[in-house]
Amino acid sequence: MEVQSVLVAMGECYDSNMDDSRDNKKNRFSNTMVFMEEYLNNVLNDELPFHNEEKNKLTYEVVSLARHLIYFGFYSFFELLRLTRTLLGIIDCRPHPGYAGLLFHDDGSGKNVKRSIHGMGQIMSTMVLNRKQSLFGGSGPRGAGLGAGLAIDGQRGSKDSIDKTDLTVMDTKLKILEILQFILNVRLDYRISFLLSVFKKEFVDVYPMADADATTNMEHAATINLQHIGEQAEAMFGVGKGNSILEVDDEGGRMFLRVLTHLTMHDYPPLVSGALQLLFRHFSQRQEVLHTFKQVQLLISAQDVENYKLIKADLDRLRTLVEKSELWVEKKNSSGSDGKKDKKEKGEGASENATPKKEKQEKGNENYQKVKEILERLNKMCSSGVWKKQQRLLKNMGAHKVMLDLLQVSYDLNDVKMQEIIKFTHLFLQKFCTGNQENQTLLHKNLTLFLNPGLLEAETVQHIFCNNYQLCSEISESVLQHFIHCLATHGRHVQYLNFLHTIIKAEGKYVKKCQDMIMTELTNAGEDVVVFYNDKTSFNVMLELMAESREGVGESSPLRYHISLVELLAACAEGKNVYTEIKCTSLLPLEDVVRVVTHEDCITEVKVAYVNFVNHCYVDTEVEMKEIYTSNHIWKLFEDFTVDMARVCNKREKRLSDPILEKYIINVVFDTIIAFFSSPFSENSTSLQTHHTIMTHLLQSSVRLLDCPWLQQQHRGQVETCIKTLAMTAKSRSISLPLDLEAQISTMLSSSALNSLSRSNPNYKSSSRSSRPIAPSNPWDYKNIIEKLQDIINTLEERLKPLVNAELSVLVDVLHQPELLFLEGTDARQRCESGGFISKLIRHTKALMSAEEKLCIKVLRTLQEMLIRTLDFDEKGIALRKVLLQNYLFPNKKNNLKNDLAELGASGVEQERDWAAVAAVQCRLDREGGTKLFTDLVMSSKNDKIFQESIQLAICLLEGGNTEIQNSFYKLMMGDNKSEKFFKVLHDRMKEAQTDIKATVSVNVGEMTHKANEKELETGGSTALVLPGTGAHPLLVQGPSIAPVTGASAMPVQPVAEQREVEMEMGPAVTIMKPILRFLQLLCENHNHDLQNFLRCQNNKANYNLVCETLQFLDIMCGSTTGGLGLLGLYINESNVHLITQTLETLTEYCQGPCQENQTCIVTHESNGIDIITALILNDISPLCRYRMEMVLQLKDNASKLLLALMESRHDSENAERILFNLRPRELVEVIKKAYQQEDSECEGGEVSPREVGHNIYILAQQLARHNKVLQNLLKPQKNNKEGEEGISSMLNNLNNRPLSQMLKSSAPAPVVEQDPLEYYDLLTSQIEIVRDDRSMEQIVFPVHPICEFLTEESKIRVFNTTEQDEQGSKVTHFFEQTSFLHGEMEWQKKLRSMPVLYWFSRRMSLWGTISFNLAVFINLIIAFFYPYDSGQVGAIDDSLLLMLFWILTGLSVLCLFSQRYGLQPLTIALILRSIYHLGIGNTLILLGSLNLINKVVFVVSFVGNNGTFIMGYKAMVMDVEFNYHLAYVLTSTLGLFVHELFYSILLFDLIYREETLFNVIKSVTRNGRSILLTALLALILVYLFSIVGFLCLKEDFIMEVDPLAQIAAAPQQSEASQDFMKSCSADGVSCTSETVSVAEDEEAPSSERACDTLLMCIVTVLNHGLRNGGGVGDVLRKPSKNEPLFPARVVYDLLFYFIVIIIVLNLIFGVIIDTFADLRSEKQKKEEILKTTCFICGLERDKFDNKTVSFEEHIKLEHNIWNYLYFIVLVREKNKTDYTGPESYVAHMIKNNNLDWFPRMQAMSLVVTDGDGEQNEMRMLQDKLALTMKVVITLTTQLTELKEQMTEQRKRRQRMGFADVQAGASASLPPSAAGGNHQMYKT
Repeated sequence: MEVQSVLVAMGECYDSNMDDSRDNKKNRFSNTMVFMEEYLNNVLNDELPFHNEEKNKLTYEVVSLARHLIYFGFYSFFELLRLTRTLLGIIDCRPHPGYAGLLFHDDGSGKNVKRSIHGMGQIMSTMVLNRKQSLFGGSGPRGAGLGAGLAIDGQRGSKDSIDKTDLTVMDTKLKILEILQFILNVRLDYRISFLLSVFKKEFVDVYPMADADATTNMEHAATINLQHIGEQAEAMFGVGKGNSILEVDDEGGRMFLRVLTHLTMHDYPPLVSGALQLLFRHFSQRQEVLHTFKQVQLLISAQDVENYKLIKADLDRLRTLVEKSELWVEKKNSSGSDGKKDKKEKGEGASENATPKKEKQEKGNENYQKVKEILERLNKMCSSGVWKKQQRLLKNMGAHKVMLDLLQVSYDLNDVKMQEIIKFTHLFLQKFCTGNQENQTLLHKNLTLFLNPGLLEAETVQHIFCNNYQLCSEISESVLQHFIHCLATHGRHVQYLNFLHTIIKAEGKYVKKCQDMIMTELTNAGEDVVVFYNDKTSFNVMLELMAESREGVGESSPLRYHISLVELLAACAEGKNVYTEIKCTSLLPLEDVVRVVTHEDCITEVKVAYVNFVNHCYVDTEVEMKEIYTSNHIWKLFEDFTVDMARVCNKREKRLSDPILEKYIINVVFDTIIAFFSSPFSENSTSLQTHHTIMTHLLQSSVRLLDCPWLQQQHRGQVETCIKTLAMTAKSRSISLPLDLEAQISTMLSSSALNSLSRSNPNYKSSSRSSRPIAPSNPWDYKNIIEKLQDIINTLEERLKPLVNAELSVLVDVLHQPELLFLEGTDARQRCESGGFISKLIRHTKALMSAEEKLCIKVLRTLQEMLIRTLDFDEKGIALRKVLLQNYLFPNKKNNLKNDLAELGASGVEQERDWAAVAAVQCRLDREGGTKLFTDLVMSSKNDKIFQESIQLAICLLEGGNTEIQNSFYKLMMGDNKSEKFFKVLHDRMKEAQTDIKATVSVNVGEMTHKANEKELETGGSTALVLPGTGAHPLLVQGPSIAPVTGASAMPVQPVAEQREVEMEMGPAVTIMKPILRFLQLLCENHNHDLQNFLRCQNNKANYNLVCETLQFLDIMCGSTTGGLGLLGLYINESNVHLITQTLETLTEYCQGPCQENQTCIVTHESNGIDIITALILNDISPLCRYRMEMVLQLKDNASKLLLALMESRHDSENAERILFNLRPRELVEVIKKAYQQEDSECEGGEVSPREVGHNIYILAQQLARHNKVLQNLLKPQKNNKEGEEGISSMLNNLNNRPLSQMLKSSAPAPVVEQDPLEYYDLLTSQIEIVRDDRSMEQIVFPVHPICEFLTEESKIRVFNTTEQDEQGSKVTHFFEQTSFLHGEMEWQKKLRSMPVLYWFSRRMSLWGTISFNLAVFINLIIAFFYPYDSGQVGAIDDSLLLMLFWILTGLSVLCLFSQRYGLQPLTIALILRSIYHLGIGNTLILLGSLNLINKVVFVVSFVGNNGTFIMGYKAMVMDVEFNYHLAYVLTSTLGLFVHELFYSILLFDLIYREETLFNVIKSVTRNGRSILLTALLALILVYLFSIVGFLCLKEDFIMEVDPLAQIAAAPQQSEASQDFMKSCSADGVSCTSETVSVAEDEEAPSSERACDTLLMCIVTVLNHGLRNGGGVGDVLRKPSKNEPLFPARVVYDLLFYFIVIIIVLNLIFGVIIDTFADLRSEKQKKEEILKTTCFICGLERDKFDNKTVSFEEHIKLEHNIWNYLYFIVLVREKNKTDYTGPESYVAHMIKNNNLDWFPRMQAMSLVVTDGDGEQNEMRMLQDKLALTMKVVITLTTQLTELKEQMTEQRKRRQRMGFADVQAGASASLPPSAAGGNHQMYKT
């Protein structure tokens, strides 16, 4: 333990040797340093580094010492890195045996790059610009050597287990983290100075120092090689082992990350925070360099360097003096040095504190003098030269920190010298932050120092807030209260009021919040602060004060305070603030003001204040101040004005020497007059007529003033405006003015118009002239260097920006898979895999909330990135990302890196986001506590930034409608009763936003409308005024033509500027609403019914109805509080339109599903919400729609969706009626038409097309039309003329007179090209009825998805005709099975449209079919006639006949062409005949065959095109019968062409395929094929049996006659008889040759033969002859004589065969066939009958609709249209699941489960409604009533139980009290009876 104390002593010894030079000191400490390194290496090689507690303490001290030595710069950069590696090794959880030896073999190459780092900021400031680049090259190999020498042997035991034991260990690790932070700072400085050295080198190369001719230099000024610098900047951040000497460890940063990840999982919060800080820093190196490099301040001129040195020396001395202030400042007697905070540590670490020289302690006075001198010098600095630059320099050098420390020095209040010093300090700070927002913010952080009663402090605070809108709007109430309190307790000083005045207006905007707060505080403060002299006695006091101040008001005079106060009040009411106006007028009544101002002793300053007060609090107000228009007070004021104006104009030529009076007249008086006469409230006041003389006087005085030559140009405008306003008012009130005055005014106006025109041009010219290039100057001057530096900053930004994002994105990957950093099987790895790291991170974030807000925000942002990746960077970024990932996470995988990267989303531009993967991450984070984290943060965060980020995190968790997260949130809220607090936060935010909007919106709108009116008046008025004048004056003629021009030109310009002004006004309270509303929307996404209800009612003591609040918010956003629904455009502008859209979306999500309670809640809310939503649809949102149409469309779209959601699935008409209440049907229809017409004019590729919006509004109109007859009629497209026309044309068609009908058709509708919008939308809108879970029916109107137009007619006909019924007689099942096929077909057809050639072929498929059949017929005809070609048969049809036929057919075809029927066939035949005649038959056949083959190939192509066969996959292709049939056809055609012509005959079978009738005939055989086959089998069995009998018994009878063949060939000349004979001969198998000529010889023998010698022969004979002969087998057997013994048997045999086989069996087969045929026909009839008379969907028959409101035709066309159901299913499949309406999500759910209960079965709404208006509805109403009653009963019972509990409580309490009484009585010895009584009562 001695070592430890020695170390501490050494640390102290450092201070005492301050004079020695650094090297001496370094040598003195060298032994210590060696000891330290050796000791740390021992620790590193220890088996268990932190197991010995004593040693741990020593380690801690050694590390602390190391930190001190490092801070004092005793280490070179590379020694630092070496030390770091040792330290990292110690806390790493991974073994490195034999590591220590390695660290010390320094091969000397590092020596040349050693350089000391003097203090932290030293590099930045001294700018050692001439360092060579050898820095980088020099130590590359060494770094590589270190990396290579690593060896990893065995696993060490408890090194990776996380110790929870020892605090010392934790602190040691914390110290190591501090050292790491310091090293990262040094590395940053190193990089910055490297960049600057590169810059300097480049700069010197381009501009040599010799003062060459400046202009020549200017020419190649831009040639600094930015590219080169950029490349070097990128090279600074080498990645991986050996690439970068700047890595902190030897594994290219891997070890560093591993250590940090490991530390993050510790349970010691400071350590976790430190590790996270470093983690973020590590992944934002490029960002850090960029950020810091931007703030580099170069000291270029010698003067700069001088200043710098001066300031540095001064600050160092000052710092030392402040630190030792106890020694020289005279103390208060009591408090010793308690008030002093030892700032030494901070001074060393954070400010650029080079080693201060040691001061000899001298007398106090001398020190006072020194400090004062330093401060004076610094003050001078700050106010001289380029003060912005000096401010920045002082900031960078930390001057303000020293000053703040100086302010904290405690001193004796009577110490005058010290007070002077403090005064100088304040002066310095005031100058330091004047007009510099960064510095203001810096000082604002230490605001508490200034909140004491001193006046200097008040001035400084005023400077901190001066003109800084952000600080002013964020000011806390306590600050204001402090100042008001000071006023009350420390005297009424003007300085305090000045501060209040400062924060009211900043950057030209009024801070309404401050106005309200000041007003409230002032009124609360009462008489002490608010001093008015308005009663009798005090009025005299005021007069005296004014008399004293004739020459000018003294600074400390009470009058000065009073004036300031009145001005402050006026400022509070400025900018139209209702709240403050009313307060002000109550404080200072008008008559008192008038009394003061019109008093002859009143001095000008008071007048200025008071009249200004009148202007802002009475005249230019938000609400009308009645008394000003009814009483005479204001006119008295006006009279007084004329007097003062007369005083100013007294000496016309000479200017008056009273500037205050002049200011009063020109600024205050004219402002008030203008405001009064142009105020919208003055229009209806009658006092104008009565006081017209005063008006005339005012006009005369103004005109007189305008004539004064000394009036400056800028004031002239003001006076002219005033005259204009007065003249306008006079004219509009028909007050007659003296003629000369009128003439004067009109000339004045016209000349001013001319002036303004001519004035605008010269200015323009002069301004353009002034921008000519400045004379070239020395390139080494400040400006040039700074410009070049700016270029470099831009280059770096360009090059590093994409890399910054890429680098940060890798952090997200590391957080996703931290386990990859650790070795397999280690404890840490398992913890990471089980989510330990993420859950620790999430848990720690909550702890960060209060301590380190910035870090908390960073973590939250990273968590958001984990959920929703946005990889927006270019190739370079992607490359860097790959390298980093490879380096950190996959160091050993070289080969399959691609897959892993793709997995981690490194594939660059992201495709469609993979929601499944996102959902997995969301659920993972939720498991680790993500949901809990954001709820906790939202509930307890005070910081807006954190609140915003946590809401964003919630949005990312819920994005994509993740139901799991919704449920976990719901559980969390229901669980430990957090909901009340959570919802209170959101509710308060909404309320705050509402008040904020109320405050800002009303003002701006008032101003805008007012200005707009004014402009109209100007343009109109200027012309009108000129006209009455006589035409003599030449200017008058020009007047009218010119004046309007200026007005008109001013008009468009100003609204835009005005609007920008309005837009800026969305405060932070309002902007935060967008994420909040998005979050609420996502909570209800996918119609989460529980949460929808939960947002409305949480069942807590305090309920927060967020649904109503959201509606209220919309109401206030759109300004309905001021009642201007028609002026929507004034409230909605570019900045808040997104917010309104979001609000509408959120409201929609609340109701969809449908959540009926929320619908009712919104519709019945007392605000104007519904009217606003309808107004959004009906109104053109005026200024916005001119330049951002797509935003307006988006609004209308969402508004219409919201109204639809409000009526969704409602059976009553309450909601619809409420919506229709303020909605005029005609306007709605106009809006629809307008949207339709917009499409053509503005086809910008916006996200919303106008037609789509129109369509949504049309659907809304359709839904509303059910409840409104007018609207219903308006929506019907006019079809009167069309219907008649169609009727005629159909009749004509029936007459087959087609050309005529076509002529009629084409002539009529030619002019009507424009389609009626309503008709267009009608076509694209469908309705269906669905059945809900509770068996109630509901009608849905929906848009037809664009893909549906690709459904082909063939498919429609096929589905309609071939859909089969199921067992219940419903066709829906089969239809539903086909829907996915039909949908696929639509998609294919859509795809087909993109392939025009294929589409062209496919469209004409039937044509190709017809052609191929016709060709087959022609070919076969030719073959039939002419085959074989060489036989002389041609003669049968000779040439002349051919020719004749040709002409006949040609004539026929011409005739037929006229009648348009069958014209082509005769012509084709004619052409074929012609070609036979010319080409010969063979060639004609080849020609036709080729044509046929080509045509069939085309047919197959178009068949494939139509059906999309190839995209189905091979299996489907092989199984597709039709496809195979066509392929076989092609094959046959090919065989016919190339093998033999007779193959063509097979093609005729195509007839069966083409003709349905023939197909049915064949079906009659094939359909009952099985029974036919079985019957045939029976026949076979019978034949077999008969054969056996025949073989056994009747062998001899089987003798057949045969006709032999042989002789025909031998002797063709023989007679026929002999031929016959030969035939029979051969048939018998007897050899009879031609030699046997005599016929008579052997007549019988050869002509017959035995036919049953074997059983097989028997079977064949019986089959063959028996079945073919009408009488059975008996017909062909030997005819026996009746005498033969077997005769009866033969008879029986023959008869049996005849009856059984021929009559029964064969007729059975025929019967089956015929029967099937009949069945088929009746089935077909029945099918047609069903198609005609029953509804496809619900199966109701035609007679059900007789005498009902809806006919059957209407029912199947409108209510249950089969295609509408298909379109709806397609819509549900195509639509994004998060955009579903309630019914859509219900149907989607049903479809997913293949449940068809949503199709109406045997029911239709039109029938239900007509049945006495539906028992269903009655039932439903009864059910609703029942439910309500139940609710009431339940609430009553709960109340009763509560009552009961309360009663028992009370009873118990009484009993207790009774008991207490007894005891008390016992002690006070009451009479026994009383005590007893009490006692008894207690017993009961």
